[in-house]
Parts: sequence; structure tokens; C-alpha cells
Amino acid sequence: MRFVDEARIQVRAGKGGHGCLSFRREKFVPRGGPDGGNGGDGGSVYLKADNRLLSLYDFRLKRLYEAQNGRPGEGSQCDGRKGENLVLNLPVGTLVYAEGPEGEVLVADLSEPDAEVLVASGGRGGKGNEHFKSSTMRAPRFSQPGEPGEEFSLRLELKILADAGLIGLPNAGKSTFISQVSAARPKIAAYPFTTLTPNLGVMIDEFNPDRRMVIADIPGLIEGAHEGQGLGLRFLKHVERTRFLVHILSIEDVGDEDPWAGFSLVNEELRRFDAELGERRQIEVVNKIDLVSPERLEALKERAKADGREVYFISARDDLGLEPLVQELWQVCESTARNEPIVRLEGPSDVDEEEFPEIEVIYTRE
Repeated sequence: MRFVDEARIQVRAGKGGHGCLSFRREKFVPRGGPDGGNGGDGGSVYLKADNRLLSLYDFRLKRLYEAQNGRPGEGSQCDGRKGENLVLNLPVGTLVYAEGPEGEVLVADLSEPDAEVLVASGGRGGKGNEHFKSSTMRAPRFSQPGEPGEEFSLRLELKILADAGLIGLPNAGKSTFISQVSAARPKIAAYPFTTLTPNLGVMIDEFNPDRRMVIADIPGLIEGAHEGQGLGLRFLKHVERTRFLVHILSIEDVGDEDPWAGFSLVNEELRRFDAELGERRQIEVVNKIDLVSPERLEALKERAKADGREVYFISARDDLGLEPLVQELWQVCESTARNEPIVRLEGPSDVDEEEFPEIEVIYTRE
């Protein structure tokens, strides 16, 4: 499935039907009087969050969405039928911005499944001449036209609703980790920037299907990423909503003088991107422990204990140390609330949609 996280659409509510100008004409009923019915209201446009959708790709293919117009009124006091509402299903986590002459305004944040919001109201139907009759106006020869529906230009921005976000330097083994704890199968290779698009893995508890955790893996961050270097900052918006971050560091990047320098480098880039994101709760993980001797590993564990850091040492490839880490992920996930996204009132990115080739989302049982 092609991954598209931004799109522009036009929504147009239905017009109201015109009121009817009619008089009753029937045998043996002289001067029957006005009997023109009212026009039906136009249909409105609603946006609804659907957790089965994972991309805005469909909204790149079609840009204009119109609700049904109301039917005009008829004689014999028959009111016109109301136009059907149009409901557009969007992925959960979509931010909706309305564009105007003075800039953008945030209209809705579809952060909950089945959340529904009205974005364009249908026009009211016009009144028929039967509505205007009175003791002083017994034969009104006019009716009311229907009102036009609202019309808006919207910008849709998807920020993935994940519970945990994987961050770290390139080639830290993040993709290998997500492939071990879920059924996601991202590209894995022995060179940096193997991950070019976000990957999602979903864990579902075998004994409780309603208990699940969504893990988002984004491309690695490098020094100077806040200035546009590398790929990571382009996708950092997809970890803005996460409850916590899993910070993975390859043991190859752990030195003797300052073993945790890799953690500090990435955290500094996060703070420069957004201060709140830089202070988010993290679980620190050192990966690829199969590459060092047991003596070296034990020395690093003692160093972490002496520095007061809770660091999990794992080998994602060889499935070493994963069980206690996964249990910690479940515990932190259930005790931490999801965060609000960062709202940026600006135009969409100029990045061509072809640069977002695919996103793989696979549901699995733990």
C-alpha cells in the first residue's frame, strides 16, 4: 500500500431545494389556496475516523467531494426530500485544516476511532408559498429559493497513532527489533538508512485481543538532522502522538570514554525539533550485544548501573534479552497517556508522493 500522509481536498455540501409556488386546483374546490411544499435541506459533509485505513492515498486520486442536493418542493403540500449526507472515512490520527484567505485553521483532530465531525453544512431548503399564507395574505405568489451549501478547501495531515516510537542512529537494528516483536517485515541490511519510510508493527495479546500495542519505526537520525540532514526529521511527526519512545543504540556506537554519547546526540536532535518531544519518556536499549565478549557486556552493565541508567541490553537478531524488554513495553504503555500532536499551520510539504513508496502494517499475536 502506498503511504501518503498529506493531501488536499475540496468538500462541498448540498444545496437546499427550492420552495414550490403552487395553488390547489381541484374539481368542486374553488379558490383552493396555496399548497406549495418546502424544499429539502442539502446534505452535509462529515469526516469520520476509521481504524481500518492507514494512508491518505485515496484522497490523492480524487480531490472534489460533494454531498447530495435537496429536492425542490412540490404541489399538494409535498416537501422535497433531504439530500443524503456524505461521510468521508479517514485514518485515525488525521489532522484536518481549513484553508482561508487569512491562513489555515485547525478544524478537527480525528484521534479516536469512529470520531465524527461536521465540516460543511448543507443549505436550508426554501419555503413554499403555502408557508407564507395568512389572514392578510391568502394567495402568496412567491416562494423561497434554497440556500447554497458550505464549501471548503481542506488540508489533511496524517500523524500515525502509535503507542511506541523507535528512534536511534542509523543501522542501530530498529527494523530487526520490530521484526522480532511483531510480524512486520521491513527491509533489513547491513548499511545505514535501510529504512526510508515508517514501518508499523502491531502486537496483540494472545489472551486478550483488545490489548494491543502499535510500534512505529522511523528512519534513523544523524547529527544535524534538525537542519535537514538525513531522513528522520521528515517522519518525526509520526511519533508525536506516541506514549513513549524506545531509543535503540547499537553496541558498535558505544565507546569507552562516554558509552552513552549516541543517546545524547539523538536526544539533542529531538530537542531541537521540538522541546516537548525531547523530554518524552524513553526506554534506552543497547542492541547487537552478540558482537562483544561477555566481559565487555558485563562491564557495560556495571557502567550503566553506576551512572544510574536503566538500559536494556539485547540482541534482536539472536532473540537475546527481548522478553524483559517487551514486558517493560507493555507496562509503560498501559501506564502512560497518549500525547497530543504538534499543530503547524503551514502549507503541505513539496515532497513528491513518489518518495513515500510503501508502508507495511501487519497485525500479529504476541
